[in-house]
Amino acid sequence: MHKQVKISKGLDINLKGRPALKIAKIPRSNQYVVKPTEFYGINPRLSVKIGDHVDAGDPLFYHKYMDKIKFTSPVSGIVEDIVRGERRKILKIIIRADASDTFKSFKTDKPENLSKDQTLDLLLESGLFATIKQRPYDLIAHPDDQPKAIFISAYDSAPLGVDYTFALKNNMKAFENGLKALKKLTEGKVYLIINGETASNFDKLNEVEIIKAFGPHPVGNVSVSIEKFEPISKGDRIWTVNPADIAMIGSFFETGQYNPVRTIALAGSKVKEPMYYTVKAGADLTDFLKDKLVDDNVRIISGNVLTGANITQDKILNFYDNEITVIPLGKKSRFLGWMPFLAENRKSFYNFGFSKKLLDIDANMYGEERAFVMNEELESVMPLDIYPVHLLKAALVGDVEKMEQLGILEVAPEDFALLDYISSSKIDTQELIRKGLDIMQVEMG
Repeated sequence: MHKQVKISKGLDINLKGRPALKIAKIPRSNQYVVKPTEFYGINPRLSVKIGDHVDAGDPLFYHKYMDKIKFTSPVSGIVEDIVRGERRKILKIIIRADASDTFKSFKTDKPENLSKDQTLDLLLESGLFATIKQRPYDLIAHPDDQPKAIFISAYDSAPLGVDYTFALKNNMKAFENGLKALKKLTEGKVYLIINGETASNFDKLNEVEIIKAFGPHPVGNVSVSIEKFEPISKGDRIWTVNPADIAMIGSFFETGQYNPVRTIALAGSKVKEPMYYTVKAGADLTDFLKDKLVDDNVRIISGNVLTGANITQDKILNFYDNEITVIPLGKKSRFLGWMPFLAENRKSFYNFGFSKKLLDIDANMYGEERAFVMNEELESVMPLDIYPVHLLKAALVGDVEKMEQLGILEVAPEDFALLDYISSSKIDTQELIRKGLDIMQVEMG
């Protein structure tokens, strides 16, 4: 009998541009970009210099304070440039790709034939360990930790979220292989969250505890299920992995090659034909997107509209993302547009509620940051058993004891994305939670 999690608080934002269930291949890009800034909390130290030739799977950089955590090249080619920012911070490593890939060879075996240490060493050497994050703090996991459990969400309940049942339908063997590898890393359970309201090819997997999720977004977020089935106490570590990354892990153990190909959704109202594509992480999508968009007045997002990053300028698929969303930029102003009854066609939590009507929402902010007023609007979309406003205020002033009491160890910034959407204060709650988690990590370790 499968476990279940049900919530009533939350919000489904029904946007136009859901991808059709068909897959095409994105042509090979001339260049690929790896951004150390994506790996939050990592202090990168380079393993390469400009002009070096790398094979797919060769290390590009490693973590200064844990050198066995390596980050590897997605393709073979020449390191064309290393872009730095303030204080010589490494922002991008640009690789001019070869016409076809040559791969570094890793001596792998079936996961069931490997010990925990052997499995862990292979994940670290290949760079695939970077796909594993931990709670608390929502950072790349520490390889020496003993996770209490591992959670995987195959239910992307965010607006225009990826349908993993479809995206991974041709990679189920690799996915199962990846699950076997993950089971080597914990003595606890491995949980898989799926949409309880639709049929799924994940239903009959034997390697995991299935959790069927019912309710509005953010029911697919792992925090909702962690709170119910494996609540985090002080000193606990829970690891989380994206299902697309599990398929990559499984493929790695089958082939002995690091090949970060994933199926992504190209979605949004500004896409001519929303659908799925196969592509390598770090691909430069500039040329590919030229003929795919309705017009140029757009916001291009790597990820979903609530938690994704704006890539309108560089158009690089981020490492952890399985979706490119394109929405109207909405760069326009209205006279007295801050007054609700004068803002024509304004879409908000308050005037569309739980409507099933498809919406074409743009990137306009409709106002600037203002007073943080105590009311119940944020609680209405927070399913976790916390007081979000009190927690945000504790994070704002850096009160470690209060943040711990209010449950910051159980959350990640993504759990506050809906609060950003409906908040009348325009305060970036995800940024506040990230700041609070950073403080907690320094104080508590």
